[in-house]
Amino acid sequence: MGADELDEVDGIVAAWQRERPDLDTRPMQVLSRVTRLARHLDRARRAAFAAHALEPWEFDVLSALRRSGPPYQLSPGRLVTETMVTSGTMTNRVDRLAGRGLVAREADPGDRRGVLVTLTAAGRAAVDAALDELLEQERSLLSSLDPDDADTLAASLRLLARHV
Repeated sequence: MGADELDEVDGIVAAWQRERPDLDTRPMQVLSRVTRLARHLDRARRAAFAAHALEPWEFDVLSALRRSGPPYQLSPGRLVTETMVTSGTMTNRVDRLAGRGLVAREADPGDRRGVLVTLTAAGRAAVDAALDELLEQERSLLSSLDPDDADTLAASLRLLARHV
C-alpha cells in the first residue's frame, strides 16, 4: 500500500505498534474506521433530516410507521421496540409529533384501552422526502466503493453485528 493510500487510522495503528509491539492492534484497523465512518454518517443523517425540518429521533419514529405499511399504524409498545427507547420517551415523542401534525393517536379497535399511532399524510410526506435525501447522502458516502465491494462490506458488517 502506497503512502497516498494510508489514512489517519494507519498512523494511529502504526504508533501503537511502535509503542506497544506486544499488542495485536488489528481490531483498531476495523473498529476505529467504523467509528470515524459513524461520525460522518451521523453528520450526513442530521443534514438530510434537517433539510426536511426533522430531528433524527423524529425520522426514526416516522420511518417505523412508514415501514409498517398501510394503514401506517403501530401501537406505542411496538414503536418502543422498533426504535429502542423507553415507553416514557416514546410517549413524549408521540406527543411532540402529534403536536406537529405528523402523527395522530387513534383508539385501537382491537383493545378498548389501547391506542394506535398513525402516520398522517404530512408525516408520510416528511419521512418520504427525508428518506430520499438520506439515501442520496449515503450513496455519496459509499461512492468510492463499487457495488460488489459495497455488498461484501454489508455482508461483513452484518456478520459482525450479529455477534456483538
